[in-house]
Amino acid sequence: MKSLLENPHGFSVSLVFDGLLVGIFAGCISVIYRLLLNNAEKLLFTIIAFTKTRPFWMAVWFLVLIVMGLIVGWLMSWEGMASGSGIPQVQGEMKGYLNQNWWRVLCSKIVGGTLCILGGLSLGREGPSVQLGAMTAKGVAKITKKSPTKQRYMMTCGAGAGLAAAFNAPLAGVMFSLEELQKNFNSSMLVCIISGCVTSDFISKNVFGLSPVFDFHLKAALPLGHYWMLVLLGILLGFCGAFYNFIMLKGQDLFGAMKKIPAKYRIVFPFVVSGIICYTLPSILAGGHAMISLITGHTLLVSTMLLLLVAKFFFSAFCFGSGAPGGIFFPLLILGAYLGAIYGTLMIQASGIPSYYLVNFITISMAGFFTAIVRAPITGILLIAEMTGTFEHFLSLAVVCIISYLVAHLLKSEPIYESLLGRILAKNGFKESEDADHKVLRGFAVGTGSIAAKQLVKDVPWPEHCLIVTLNRGDEEIIARGSTEIHAGDTIIALIDDSYLGMVTESIQLICGEIIPE
Repeated sequence: MKSLLENPHGFSVSLVFDGLLVGIFAGCISVIYRLLLNNAEKLLFTIIAFTKTRPFWMAVWFLVLIVMGLIVGWLMSWEGMASGSGIPQVQGEMKGYLNQNWWRVLCSKIVGGTLCILGGLSLGREGPSVQLGAMTAKGVAKITKKSPTKQRYMMTCGAGAGLAAAFNAPLAGVMFSLEELQKNFNSSMLVCIISGCVTSDFISKNVFGLSPVFDFHLKAALPLGHYWMLVLLGILLGFCGAFYNFIMLKGQDLFGAMKKIPAKYRIVFPFVVSGIICYTLPSILAGGHAMISLITGHTLLVSTMLLLLVAKFFFSAFCFGSGAPGGIFFPLLILGAYLGAIYGTLMIQASGIPSYYLVNFITISMAGFFTAIVRAPITGILLIAEMTGTFEHFLSLAVVCIISYLVAHLLKSEPIYESLLGRILAKNGFKESEDADHKVLRGFAVGTGSIAAKQLVKDVPWPEHCLIVTLNRGDEEIIARGSTEIHAGDTIIALIDDSYLGMVTESIQLICGEIIPE
């Protein structure tokens, strides 16, 4: 900590190289995961095409699905932190509540996630890519023996790098790390994250090409005179986002109520349901690429789109509720696209505006729906802009995202990842306050020769977002004043803003000598 304060320039420079290192490894892991899922999805539809007219092979496929479900269930019982999206687990570690086993998470997430997509479960790659990137960064930090502070910086960088590689969206990766994971903007962390995300995106583009993830061709921006349509769309998406969060949590409650069935066997249920859907409505399987191709290459009836939307929505909730390793990121974007397609079709029919504006409604709805669910508007705007390859519609994206954000907030719908994190912490014996601005009391032992020892409280470079409350000296409790001298062996009690718990904890540990800087 002392060397950091004396040479902040050197610390920032080293973070650039740490970011590059993380970007290389996290980018490679995320690209491998993305390749595995892409090939698994292709293999899935090849299997469906081969078996659908052959009853014997259909029965064999159902047996294979059950076996895959059992394998995934065993992996989740072996490493519980690999279940679900992965983003709440990363948030929990950033806040100092969780300590994931990085190599076990990597192994079980990659294998389990691939089997889930091969089995047709409606899950995404982006949440897992964030967790894989963070855990790769944690592994790199531990192997290279970085300090806990550097390790935390590198994990945040790895999370952004994972998202950048998953979506070919480096700016969204940077913003997601800051807006959703850290919830603050730190200049030193920013250079680390940018280095990692750009490096990861470079690796990804060398494998998947320069084309954006969604091949939407937007002909023109929506005229300002039609922005009343966007206001109504934003309100609609705000309500739909709040409903989405409610149903996703109810999906978890549904599986949680199956107490007589061991958790590792519950994951078999979505695999069996997927087997039925394989031969009835295969378009809603896996991430949703098949559904996107339907609205970009065909003109669908509103009733058809509504059927696919509802089926995808409830199947996604059922799959995610089981605890299977996979995210909600990509499926929710697909749902947002269909909401926009339905709304846009009705508006075009009612108002007579040109039909090429349908693509505008689709892309804008994806960003608005994402914002209402995750409550990260800047990330939503940048993500869709990068995924569609254009920034020309920034104003319309911003209008819908702001309105959907406000509506979801007024409905008191908690952001989905915060809700999921609260459940994970409760399961692991922790409890977060419902007040977003609550404080946490933490104790720190002062070591001999530390920065704090033999110093007055007012002379110690305490980090922001904390208050030194008391000093415990033996059986004596001393109220901390600026003139109070700190002795080696004291226990400092600090009141810390929970939003900055992880970083502030590391800083005070360095000051008190609980951990040794590089």
